[in-house]
Parts: sequence; structure tokens; C-alpha cells
Amino acid sequence: MKLRNPDNIKIYLENEVFDIEKTDKVSLEIKQDKGLKLTLRASNQKVEYLRLRWNEKIREGVKILGDAWERGYGDLEWRGICPDRSMPWYFMISNGSDLNMDYSDRLTEGFGVEVGCNSLAYWQLDASGVTLWLDIRNGSLPTILTGELECATIYFEEYREMSAFSALKEFCKVMSPNPYLADHVVYGSNNWYYAYGKSSHNEIIEDSKIVKELCKENENIPYMVIDDGWQPHPCDAPWNIGNERFPDMKGLAEEMKKIGVKPGIWVRYLINGRDDEPRKVDTFPEEYYLERCNKVLDPSHPEVLKYVEEATKRIVDWGYQLIKHDFSTFDIFGRWGFEISDRMANEKWGFYDRTKTSAQIIKNFYKVIKDSSNGAVIIGCNVIGHLCAGLHQLNRTGDDTSGFEWGRTVKMGVNTLAFRVGQNNAFFGADADCVGITGAISWELNRKWLKVLSKSSSALFVSCKPGVLNEEELEELREAFKVASVQKDEFIPLDWMETVVPQKYLINGKVEEFEWLPYGK
Repeated sequence: MKLRNPDNIKIYLENEVFDIEKTDKVSLEIKQDKGLKLTLRASNQKVEYLRLRWNEKIREGVKILGDAWERGYGDLEWRGICPDRSMPWYFMISNGSDLNMDYSDRLTEGFGVEVGCNSLAYWQLDASGVTLWLDIRNGSLPTILTGELECATIYFEEYREMSAFSALKEFCKVMSPNPYLADHVVYGSNNWYYAYGKSSHNEIIEDSKIVKELCKENENIPYMVIDDGWQPHPCDAPWNIGNERFPDMKGLAEEMKKIGVKPGIWVRYLINGRDDEPRKVDTFPEEYYLERCNKVLDPSHPEVLKYVEEATKRIVDWGYQLIKHDFSTFDIFGRWGFEISDRMANEKWGFYDRTKTSAQIIKNFYKVIKDSSNGAVIIGCNVIGHLCAGLHQLNRTGDDTSGFEWGRTVKMGVNTLAFRVGQNNAFFGADADCVGITGAISWELNRKWLKVLSKSSSALFVSCKPGVLNEEELEELREAFKVASVQKDEFIPLDWMETVVPQKYLINGKVEEFEWLPYGK
């Protein structure tokens, strides 16, 4: 399908729906260059959605790939046409199979919106055409629009005589013309998948020594990331001091640097009290909290953004060179990505600032983190990938893997690696999550996940419990770190159009197969 103006555009205002050309309450400007740039104008109107429709018969014998709202949850896949399927941000249509490797008759089409748009966008496809919904609400209430809103830039692209995977990689570059990438390869260790929050200053020092020894021959210095468990309350604020096991966060970062690793740290900016517990830092006025939940800070409030800025600067001043920020999509919307079909916000609530869309508010929250990080690497985890692109250097593209459940690692890790590695170095550096080494999963299984991750040219992080691996296994880990520290491999999933858990990959021109089953430990 060639890029053209939609056949029909509807605007949804509060309690009203109009064909865009039949109302004088709003106006929509469409400018076509490489994409269609949509600018909505209004004076004090309560706007909710734009619905755009292109009527055109869809060719037969094709499969469809959609993306996800935030992380993948083992649910990314190529499917046939399903009219009520909501596909966030972009989708691909392709014929044939990448297993064939004869692409002479291949046609793959990409339909998407540019990253960093000011709406929450999702697509639907039926046999007679394409529909795009742009959610321009404020939470689940209308946005009060006075002036103009650049809603989105839309792209339709065709790719011939190439694999569907290559087409996806090219289309991701189209949607993300100005990525914000780290100036070095990011890799190393994260303590979560063997410690699970039970760690200490001394244990992080030992972890740092281990990862340094494993990477001592690498020119690129590895990261050692301290995950949840360093702050006074598990998975909760405040972020200005460590707990009794972490008495000196600045001193810890200094020791880690002396060992020869780059210090990284985890934070959950917006939480201030778990659902089953009272607030831990009850110093904020009620207006700082979301209308939806009185324990989550509202990222549209200027004082909350100042608090986020101060927390980020403090962490960087301590000496941490990587910040992994987590839970923000769940905290804002109260739902995980797999619980969202079309609309991210359902129950009636809005942000403190009613004049901006949810997408604008979330992007500004990400930008405050970036602008106050002094160049530190930012990894988003449970963030919205299409909105953090251009603002975060890395993004966790899938839900958690595991140090204890092999089936979870396969479902979450292998699926997201195959189906979202096309975003790597186009949107951001992709992070398909860790190799969790605790002894509960056999090395025979874990080495497979380690190998595909290290060869994928995406970020490799390993959680390795000290003393679990023997010398031969440590040598394999050392080699994986060496490969991941430079990321020069060519990595292509081949059977991803046939299965949600691809087994066959083209790695540096050679077909390699990985048997992921059985899912037992």
C-alpha cells in the first residue's frame, strides 16, 4: 500500500464524534513528505482520539507482525489477519518464510508512526484495509487542547527481495531517524537474578571483582549493576540513602570503579508506598499524587519532575554511570503490558496537568531523567519503547527472565530477542534481559541463552551466583563477555515466522539451531 491521505478521519471529542471535515471545532493539517505529519488545532476543546482509515484490499497469503505497548511478554508473533487485534506503534505484512532464504518474490510492508509521537498509537488490519487509532487523551479523560498538537508522523514503506527480518530492521530506522545511543557497547553483570534483592555492599564488591576478572582482557570496561534491594524499603522510595546493608552508596561506587567496573544502579522513581503498606516518605502534598493511585507520584506535576531530577543528579553525583529505571508504565497506568489490548487507560482519571496528552507527559518524564543524568547510560525497564526512543540509550524489550525457571527465560527472553532485536541500534540499544545463573537451571540449557544473547549484538547482562560455575564453564562465560563487549556479529532469526520461540538463526553467515525444550529446570 502506497502512502496517501486516509479515506476517512474521525475526531472523538468528549461525548461527540465527527468526520474531521464536517466540524469547525477542530482542524487537522496533514503534510506529506516521507511520512504524513498530522497536526491538530483547537481552542479549548476536549479531545480524545483520532481514527484514520485507509480502504484497500489486503493481499492474500500474508502474515502480520505487531509490536507491544511496552515490554514483550512472550506474546510477540507473526499471525494471519485478525481484525480485532490491536497492534501498538507499528506492524509488518509479509509473504513467504525467512527460512527459505530465497527472497526473489518477497514483499514486506511496514506501517508505523515515528518514535516520540504525542499520542498512544495502535493499528488494526482487516481484509479491506488499515485503521490507525491515535489516543490523545490525558489518562482516560479528554485532553484540553488550546493551540496545536503534533499528533504523529505516519510511515508506509515497501521492501522487496529481502527477508522480513531485514525489512523490519530497515523500517525501524525509518521510524527512528535520530536515535540516542550510547557511545560505547554496554554489557556486564546485574545481581538481580541470583540475589533477588538480598545483597549487600560487600557482596556487590565481590560481584565486581568477579565480573572484572572475567572481562580483564576486554578493552571495553563492563558494568556492574546493583538492582533492587539497596534502598531502605524493597521496591519503594526513598532514593536518597542506602539501607543497613548499603551504608555508603557513594563510597560503594568509588570502590567499584577502583576494582575496574562501571557502577550501575536500579531505581523506581514514581512509587511512594506499596499497595499493601503505608507510604514510606510521606512528605509530599496530596496534589503530587496520581488521581488514579495515591501512592504513585504524578509525572505531570512540576514538583514531581523536580524530585525526579534531584534523585537522578544525586545518583550520578554518587558516581553511578548507569541508571536502570523501572515500573513507570505500571505505576502510571496500573496495568502490565499484557493486560492492555487497545487503551492503556480505562478507569476514569486524569493527570495533574490536563492540557497535555499521556504521551507528552510520559516523554517529558523520560526527558527529565535524560537531561539530569549528565551523560550516564539510561536503561528503561517497563517503559514505553516507542516513547523512550531518542531519550534513553537502552531499553529492556521483554519481561523478566529467571535464574530458577528455564521456561520463563525461554518464553520471555528468546521471544523478545528474536522479535525485537530489529529495534536494536535503531530505536535504542535493545536489552532482552539477563542470563540468570544460580545452579537451579543446568549449564547445558543456560549456555544456549548465553550464546544467542552474546551473538545478537544487543546488550548482554549476566547474573551469576558466585561459586556456581566450574573453570570450564567460567571460560565459556568469559568468551561470551568478550564477544558481547564489541558486538560485531550478524544475527538473524530464521524460523520466527513459524514459531514464537525461534530455534534457527543465521549467525555470521552460518545457520545454527538451538533446542530450547524441555522447559523443565
